[in-house]
Amino acid sequence: MPDNAASRPSSGTSSTDVARVAQNSVFERFARAGFVMSGLVHLIIGYIAIRIALGGPGGTADQSGAMTELAAKPGGVFVLWVGVVAFSLMALWRFAEAALGSSSEPEADSKRSEAFNRVKAFSLAVVYLAFALSAFGFARGAGKSSSEQSMGITARMMQSSAGTIALVAAGLIIIAIGGYHVYKGATQSFLDDLKGPTSDLVRRLGTVGYIAKGLAVAAIGLLVILAVSRSEPGQAAGLDGAFKTLGAQPYGAALLIAAGLGIITYGFYSFAMARYTKM
Repeated sequence: MPDNAASRPSSGTSSTDVARVAQNSVFERFARAGFVMSGLVHLIIGYIAIRIALGGPGGTADQSGAMTELAAKPGGVFVLWVGVVAFSLMALWRFAEAALGSSSEPEADSKRSEAFNRVKAFSLAVVYLAFALSAFGFARGAGKSSSEQSMGITARMMQSSAGTIALVAAGLIIIAIGGYHVYKGATQSFLDDLKGPTSDLVRRLGTVGYIAKGLAVAAIGLLVILAVSRSEPGQAAGLDGAFKTLGAQPYGAALLIAAGLGIITYGFYSFAMARYTKM
């Protein structure tokens, strides 16, 4: 923004560069489509979780399972190719934010806040890049199970002390990320990411969605730590493992349905982000 450029010469130019890239109409539309694709993936994951809870056909309740289901539908492969482009551009936008700073940073942001925002942008860029690579694999008919990959990586890392320490650290970081999502939903601080006034529906979707996703992410981190502590890499099965562990508890079916509905809620909120997120 011009005001920021005048008041913060060291970072204003970078923010302007991000704004110029993000506000390119073609780039922005495809980048926003990344939110739509993310929402679609979350809807399918939630549906698979509920289907498992009700004793329906099996499946993998994670992004690879969602993309497997999508690829099997008429026109699904085309949607996956669109997802490859959308996720890639979303990752590019987040990488630009990480390197240059956000175009929507408040003027009063502290250096600590700016550093946090850049780390968050980089983390999101990695997530969307992983989504793009996964969509690319399934679009080509060569997709791999996320849970199997997670267990394989965990097993290899547990063969060394350094790898074991790294896994515990990764588990703690994943739990912290989940906690941040819960905090963001409970305090409704996600509204800071949106532009213009929002409806009560959007606020409720965001609140429930962020809390549900945060709990699911934290469960993944907890399973990683448990896998290390018990020397059982098979427990580190990612989101699918977290859902199936939940389903194995007393009243597991009800808990799994609630978790699935929460992830579906986040999916619907992702559609709102496609329209309202500041870029």
